[in-house]
Amino acid sequence: MKVLYYDCFSGISGDMNLGALVDIGVDKEYLISELLKLNISGYKLSIKRDVKNGISGTKVDVILENDHSHDEDHNHGEDLHSHKHNDHHHEHRNLKDIENIIQSSSLNENIKSISLKIFKKVAEAEAKVHNKSIEEVHFHEVGAVDSIVDIVGAAICLDYLKVDKMRSSTIEVGLGFVKCAHGLLPIPAPATAEILKDTPIKASIPFEATTPTGAAILAYAVDEFTDSKNFSIKRIGYGIGTKDNKDVPNILRVFIGEENLMDGSKGECKDTDFLQDEVEVMECNIDDMNPEMYEYIMEQLFANGALDVYMTPIIMKKERPGVKLNVLYTSDNEKIIREIVLMQTTTLGFRKYKAQRNMLKREFSKVKTKYGEITVKNAYYNGKIIKSKPEYEECKRIALDNNININEVYKEVVSLI
Repeated sequence: MKVLYYDCFSGISGDMNLGALVDIGVDKEYLISELLKLNISGYKLSIKRDVKNGISGTKVDVILENDHSHDEDHNHGEDLHSHKHNDHHHEHRNLKDIENIIQSSSLNENIKSISLKIFKKVAEAEAKVHNKSIEEVHFHEVGAVDSIVDIVGAAICLDYLKVDKMRSSTIEVGLGFVKCAHGLLPIPAPATAEILKDTPIKASIPFEATTPTGAAILAYAVDEFTDSKNFSIKRIGYGIGTKDNKDVPNILRVFIGEENLMDGSKGECKDTDFLQDEVEVMECNIDDMNPEMYEYIMEQLFANGALDVYMTPIIMKKERPGVKLNVLYTSDNEKIIREIVLMQTTTLGFRKYKAQRNMLKREFSKVKTKYGEITVKNAYYNGKIIKSKPEYEECKRIALDNNININEVYKEVVSLI
């Protein structure tokens, strides 16, 4: 099982996260080209090698074009990419503004979904702190261009790495006070503290080590918080931060590893190709809804964290034809799934239960075709590939771009697998 592990001994911020994920293997040119799909401007992206307290890593800066505080970085950065579209948004945006920016882009649906969920984590925290509804919240720092790039960039990187599980150490939040739009506030800042509820933290270094953006990325992405590194290390990445501390370097370290699945009683390795997890299932019977609405509801469920959505034709009381709607999801998404089912369908209630999922291990590879590179999903059993499938959305895009039958694209990929 491929694991991404965040070692947050010096906290996490949006720029440190981007640096660490580029350092561990995300193609920086891919990150830059994907960010160009956002219709925002007024920034430069600096990606360079740097050293902090003797440790070499990657430093990423999102430099606002009217901000001269990074001029020194401009002089020695290895890569500096400017984005100058016409974007007249001011820096204080609400969640709807950010949703419009992301949804109107040409980023893939998974990247959009991850980005919106991270932003929603911040919006919910800000709403709680300021006693407002989520629609009333106007972001300050997180509404700015640099934070939009940090969060959407994180989504791009996580989508690129395609790991099976994400874990994090106890999170260092720091000590002291931080200057915000509302004045001097204690560390962790109120929004950061709200986001990190039920998450193990520590405070030992004298600055704001974890920002709301960094906290929201972890709150969305991490499956388990543990200081146990129970995996075989395959790659290590270092994201360089901006703070200076002679005792603890301001660095985010990440690992990619293969999980050690050992049977402690026998010392034998378990089947790493066969994955198991626990999910929630919500289901309801519907016989009085316009069938045109089902597609919209399915899209809403998938966009808000559903793992699977399907419908089964059934015969209900008085021999009425109906549909049983089933939604699979993880428990952290239950609130929004429940709201969609109750508010956007005609059902008056639902049934809910836990289920065990058993899955083949899946990995992604790239196949070079005459139409360009296409992603293939491979399924493994007993260490061997037993199923391979081209990614539909990529085949569809190539078919449309080249005005050819999508079956021709499939045939080309299959012939090269």
